[in-house]
Amino acid sequence: MSEKIKNRTVFSLHEVMVSVGKTLVKRYTSAFWVRAEISKLNFYRYSGHCYLDLIEKQDGKIVAQTRAVLWKSDYQRIDALFRKTLNEPLRDGIKILFQATIAFEASHGLTLRISSIDPDYTLGDLEREKQETIRRMCKEGIFQRNKSLKMPLLPQRIAIISVETSKGYKDFLGKIDSNPWKYAFFHMLFPSVLQGEGMIPSVIAQLNRIRKVQSHFDTVAIVRGGGGEAGLASYNNYLLAREIALFPLPVLTGIGHITNETVTDMVAFRNLITPTDLADFFMQAFHNFSVPVRQAQQKLSGVSQRIFRNEKMKFISEIKLFHSASENLLSRHRTHVCFVQEKFSNRLQQTVREETLRLDGVEKSVNTLSPREVMRRGYSMTLHNGKTVRNAGTLKAGDRLETIVYEGSIISTVQTCITN
Repeated sequence: MSEKIKNRTVFSLHEVMVSVGKTLVKRYTSAFWVRAEISKLNFYRYSGHCYLDLIEKQDGKIVAQTRAVLWKSDYQRIDALFRKTLNEPLRDGIKILFQATIAFEASHGLTLRISSIDPDYTLGDLEREKQETIRRMCKEGIFQRNKSLKMPLLPQRIAIISVETSKGYKDFLGKIDSNPWKYAFFHMLFPSVLQGEGMIPSVIAQLNRIRKVQSHFDTVAIVRGGGGEAGLASYNNYLLAREIALFPLPVLTGIGHITNETVTDMVAFRNLITPTDLADFFMQAFHNFSVPVRQAQQKLSGVSQRIFRNEKMKFISEIKLFHSASENLLSRHRTHVCFVQEKFSNRLQQTVREETLRLDGVEKSVNTLSPREVMRRGYSMTLHNGKTVRNAGTLKAGDRLETIVYEGSIISTVQTCITN
């Protein structure tokens, strides 16, 4: 009960809360529909109940917040409906349209007791976010930026953003590493969360890591298994889509079996539906290169063999022509050679005879002028000490002399020397 303190009426907190509760109960007598964002979904496995923190934002600022509760039976029913409609459970960060009643207890305050949630509203809100991201990126002129990059002729070096334990990642590697054509790929995993809370900052962080070593890679592949529309809602996020659009390497996505593209798929260089399709894309790039090369190789081989055969035939023909021309040339000049040979032989014989006669004449002249022939005609030669005496003045009385005549020699001694 209230009491008087210094002429003021004072109520206890309990009295105030009870009064507020009675007022709310009288005002909100039936269930009503509310739209809000799930800030935090607190599920307690032991009890099966779910306690939600709900917020409303305007211009990025929280303008209202409260608590809500989903009792076990309601949570199980609504969660199953979400999984069926969106292929995704209730989770943090999505906007919901729910039906609730006011519950107020003096000890706990105001709580909204949720009895129903419309999954179609959540799906529509995700589409609105997607369209807003597209509009904003088109206005900034960056929507087609990554698509305008040039993919290398042979994209061999792949930076992969995925979860190491993901089936999609294993399917991708199994396809490119075991390809029957033995195409060689270099790939490196940059592990990242690819769904749920933390997905957006995780992928952006790995893109920043790849950016620092971009010279070692040709392209980036974002690989993820399947997922429903809501499960892929984060891929419509503006910050993530902008990072991909402005990335300096071509970014390719293979993030699941979906019919509607996310903004991430739209701004990427190329979107392939599944990781397996993405692996096929890389191998097709090698096919596109290798098939013309093999065709050119076969064509070159055929042309070279044809040229070789033609040149060989020409060479054989030239040899035959040369042999024939040589035979003809030898045949034409053989008679002339014989004539020249005979003429040379005759000339040589004549020259030998003439030279023989001339030498005979020289020999006769030499014989005629030899000392012996001169002595035969009565001349003699006097020697002193083995040398011919030409000047009597070189002799003196008593010198011994040898006088050679045609037949024999005379030894004498000088008595007197008379000079002219």
